[in-house]
Amino acid sequence: MDQVDKLDAARAVGLALEAGFELAGIAPARPVPEASHFIEWAESGLAGEMGYLTDHRAGIRLDPRRLLPAARSVLCVAKLYHGPEPLSVECGDHTRGWISRYAWGEDYHDVLRGALKRLAGRLEAANGRPFAHRIAVDTAPFLDVAYARHAGLGWIGKNTCLINEQRGSWFFLGAVLMGLELAPGAPPPDRCGACTACIDACPTRAIVASPRAPSGHTVDARRCISYLTIELRGAIPEKLRPAMGRHVFGCDICQDVCPWNRRAPQAREDAFAPRLFNPPLDRLATLTEAEFRTLFRATPVSRAKYRGFLRNVCVAMGNSRDSGYRGQLEKLAASADPMIREHAGWALARLG
Repeated sequence: MDQVDKLDAARAVGLALEAGFELAGIAPARPVPEASHFIEWAESGLAGEMGYLTDHRAGIRLDPRRLLPAARSVLCVAKLYHGPEPLSVECGDHTRGWISRYAWGEDYHDVLRGALKRLAGRLEAANGRPFAHRIAVDTAPFLDVAYARHAGLGWIGKNTCLINEQRGSWFFLGAVLMGLELAPGAPPPDRCGACTACIDACPTRAIVASPRAPSGHTVDARRCISYLTIELRGAIPEKLRPAMGRHVFGCDICQDVCPWNRRAPQAREDAFAPRLFNPPLDRLATLTEAEFRTLFRATPVSRAKYRGFLRNVCVAMGNSRDSGYRGQLEKLAASADPMIREHAGWALARLG
């Protein structure tokens, strides 16, 4: 006699919430309308040099069944990372470099992957028998924001972040693709309305009109401070450097100013507690490569690589207009690395 699956949507969502995720919902494992917008975005060049978004993996993102052929449903989850520390727009000290909120603690990929593996085990136990499944964090070729929307976790804002009406947008997203047919949720209404707070606050004007996007807007990665300080491996375009302020890794401005984040709750995950909050630029400028690796080991900051991070620090020092950094910048201008030399030279010129 064939075994019967016992797991239903309500139980799956309940287990995800019990596992420590603040939001959970079910989406169908089939193509979604946002997929065509993603392809259009990638093909238009807005992804910049992020080849992993435009190579053969771009096609995989169009259908979850290309990741897991047996997939029938997707359990989408969201994990808060917001803490009690001030927002970047509230910290105006030009002597300190801003590291994006999500990167203050342990690498969220590892935290979420471990939690999702444990959740998958609980799902199978509740089902009474194993089933085909696959875990997806944001390194997988999977449109996590789009499927989270279709699972009912929130809508997609003009800054392309998932926004939940009660809890804002300070979330990490993950998913379990499952070979089970579970009742799906439904996308909530878009509640951004005519608000343009994120568009108006972006220093580099990276949020641009895109009629086919869910919100009517998308992000031009080539202008985004997060892209410039993390993903871009070469020189930062000179015309964008002054607008980068003191950002040395990532940017939070569009979320800082979002009205839906005014009452955002705080995370309960100790792993996301800050190791290094709003660090002094003069300390960052003197880090050796070994010290950089030690300081940022197992955190997202390591993705920028040492030379990219020093490049960012040079730009932040230049934007400070603080002549006290001249000595450190002169040392960096003598670096054996031509990219660091060039950015340090630009910063020295900016100091006048």
